[in-house]
Amino acid sequence: MTDDPDDAPELLDEFFLTGEIREGDKIIRRGRPPFGAQPKSSVTLRLDADVLDAYRALGRGWQSQINADLRRVRKLKKA
Repeated sequence: MTDDPDDAPELLDEFFLTGEIREGDKIIRRGRPPFGAQPKSSVTLRLDADVLDAYRALGRGWQSQINADLRRVRKLKKA
């Protein structure tokens, strides 16, 4: 499924003053909110180029796949 660029909200003068996009009184937040009691953490990780290329070639969800692979190798139960 591809996103249609015409579906994006129009950026009004208010956006450039406040940095917010609103629908009525509701502020539209971008990005995924943390889920569960233990939200994921953002980290910087250095990987070999071929490893990174292999994961990126998986397409959407490649970062989640790294997480799943690390859990399996370290024998960690799903949080």
